[in-house]
Amino acid sequence: MEQDKKIKVGITHGDINGIGYEILLKVLSDPRIAELCTPVVYGSAKIAAFYRKNLGLPEFKLFQIDTASDAHDEQVNIINVVPEDTKVDPGQATPIAGEAAIAALTRAAADLRSGDIDVLVTAPINKNTIHGENFNFPGHTEFLEAEVGEGRKAIMIMCSEYLRVALVTIHDAISEVAPKITKEAVTERLITFNRSLVEDFGIHGPRIAVLSLNPHAGDNGVIGAEDVEIIAPAIEDANRKRVLAFGPYPADGFFGSGAYKKFDGVLAMYHDQGLIPFKLLAAENGVNFTAGLPVVRTSPDHGTAYDIAGQGIADEQSLREAIYSALDIYRNRRREREATRHPLRKQNYDKGSDKLPVEPKDDIKD
Repeated sequence: MEQDKKIKVGITHGDINGIGYEILLKVLSDPRIAELCTPVVYGSAKIAAFYRKNLGLPEFKLFQIDTASDAHDEQVNIINVVPEDTKVDPGQATPIAGEAAIAALTRAAADLRSGDIDVLVTAPINKNTIHGENFNFPGHTEFLEAEVGEGRKAIMIMCSEYLRVALVTIHDAISEVAPKITKEAVTERLITFNRSLVEDFGIHGPRIAVLSLNPHAGDNGVIGAEDVEIIAPAIEDANRKRVLAFGPYPADGFFGSGAYKKFDGVLAMYHDQGLIPFKLLAAENGVNFTAGLPVVRTSPDHGTAYDIAGQGIADEQSLREAIYSALDIYRNRRREREATRHPLRKQNYDKGSDKLPVEPKDDIKD
């Protein structure tokens, strides 16, 4: 049965010169992870051995396999996706590292699309080294939307146990943010966010706070008209569609006063507006989740951390939480599907009758 099936977690190695391998090895060396799920790393056994030896990390068995369908339960599996002579330069941003990150991501995305893995967890990449002819996307979110989205729009949600922050715009320059804040965009994000809170996090009737674009929520149009003319009408539109959205709230006072604790989710207008307070509040427990897609993908809420790469001091907790979150979201989606698979059909009967309602049949023939 599907409930008894062990969840297969694909994990990409990210930038090989960052802290990706350090946090991967620290997390996967814990035998409890392989008891919870079946890990499949997309990377290099040789690079993993390099980091394990140089960082003095505990030795554990990495099962080398050719395809995800060959993965062993109760083991940590690895698929080699880069050449044996791939050069590692800890702490350096290099084109080779970018190519290695792309190789892992494209192979994992293909397996996710085909169902050979159930969920995907991605280690951090460097958007500069990965960007080029073979990767023309701002980041993981946009790449996965194109590769496995099946036409759906992705939404970035930063989540921890007590805080979930979604974004209207994601990897956009500040100069490009305001033109992209439209009534349609905010309404669409609210509907997608609401659906994710229900299906992915198991929160029914979630309350969503919406942040303003301008300081002081525009002061009734004195500091920009977007909050009054765009965001407030979008909230009203979402309310009509049975989304419990409130605001817009000025971001500084909203987080500074602790008002975020009264809501199940927070919709921010742009990247730093939502991510700076989130990372301060969630610390090492934060997770980046790509919602809105038919697949589950999570990642740590931090970057490559070149400044501490190869030193053995990286905190692996966010990656651990990303794996846990991917498993929880996958199970929540499965429960939601099962709970809504056969909704009760409306029954037609005479209210004044004491007869039991009979489901109408439209296929009866004389």
